[in-house]
Amino acid sequence: MHGDCCHNTNPLAHLPAPSLPGNFDPYQFFKNPRLLQSAVPIIPKPIVQQTALPPLIIKNHQLLPIVQGGMGVGVSAHRLAGTVASLGAMGTISSVDLRRHHPDLMAATAKSRDKAAINAANLVALDREVRAALDLAQGRGMVAVNVMRAVAEYAAYVRQSCESGAQAIVVGAGLPLDLPELTAAFPDVALIPVLSDARGIALVLKKWMRRNRLPDAIVIENPRFAAGHLGAPRIEEINAPQYAFPRVIEGALQVLRELGIERERIPLIAAGGIHGHEQVRGLLNLGASAVQLGTPFAVTEEGDAHPEFKRVLAEARPEDIVTFMSTAGLPARAVKTPWLESYLLKEEKLCTKAHKRDCIVSFDCLHQCGLRDGDAKAGQFCIDLRLGYALKGDVQRGLFFRGSEPLPFGRAIRPVRELLQYLLTGFAGVQAA
Repeated sequence: MHGDCCHNTNPLAHLPAPSLPGNFDPYQFFKNPRLLQSAVPIIPKPIVQQTALPPLIIKNHQLLPIVQGGMGVGVSAHRLAGTVASLGAMGTISSVDLRRHHPDLMAATAKSRDKAAINAANLVALDREVRAALDLAQGRGMVAVNVMRAVAEYAAYVRQSCESGAQAIVVGAGLPLDLPELTAAFPDVALIPVLSDARGIALVLKKWMRRNRLPDAIVIENPRFAAGHLGAPRIEEINAPQYAFPRVIEGALQVLRELGIERERIPLIAAGGIHGHEQVRGLLNLGASAVQLGTPFAVTEEGDAHPEFKRVLAEARPEDIVTFMSTAGLPARAVKTPWLESYLLKEEKLCTKAHKRDCIVSFDCLHQCGLRDGDAKAGQFCIDLRLGYALKGDVQRGLFFRGSEPLPFGRAIRPVRELLQYLLTGFAGVQAA
């Protein structure tokens, strides 16, 4: 695996932590030019004295109102999540198959047919990544872990994340109705479901309230624009009006009122297709407390994937981005690279021949897998294998998840700090490529 994606003995050796004051205000980088220059000297002159956007408050953490979404396999690991947190925002590690970032774990399990050994290696990798991200954050921001409800080891990943010190658990790709029980021993860990419509929000809230627990925030993901697995049951429904931000945000606020929950108690985080400061302001004006982005963070300098992965996403044209059925049984969005183009040409034929089989990598990563289970309505490929190729920058064989919208800096690969500054203030620094 490329050196940018792998760990050496010291997993943080390639990215020294910023030397910042201990009494941290998440807005200080954007208020104080001296801190901006001395902490991470990238922008050569002071540009922003202040941002007027209100902070996001989760579990008494005062954060910048920008959340970096979880992206797997391995696209958001300790380097990206820890850097985002170190700048006062929420950084999110994707929990799935993180052993791919650790040469020792891959040497032991890459060719293994022992599912228990693979799962154990991934828990070790998850522990390493969470701890490394927390070390990089140095007590600032929040380090979260995203766990897909659809993965087979969902409960184990949630428990390991909490034990390793994750400050928030984010769960999408299914309704996390059991998350309060799984995390009962960790009351200080923030719980954040990812949902796409007001009906799902109401369902989760009512279920959790019977367990005397409320979400600490809710991510509202719009499947019309988002990358990766989408929160709609069928491709034909991703543009449905019930997923539009104004409708879902207002619907969520109405649900809170009906249940007697104060609006400030559960921040709403809008996700999907966000790429500019005016969008951020507009969504906050609608009632969101923050926004979440995935693809723009994936292509930053600190993103954990191979440089070729970032290039593919950054150079993709609108006509290169397609929506299809994932093997997880959900619609998904990605760049039409050679493998995906070839797969889509024979997708119909593969689905007609779907049949039950053993997992081809003995991993059984998904609770329900179209390829393994012979589900003709789902994708017929090994998603872990294809996402693993993408992580390593294998353009010919990889599956490259990407959102549908333009990127903030076009084809340019810029630091996380510049992306945050642009989203918060509209100042782009230098001309985008």
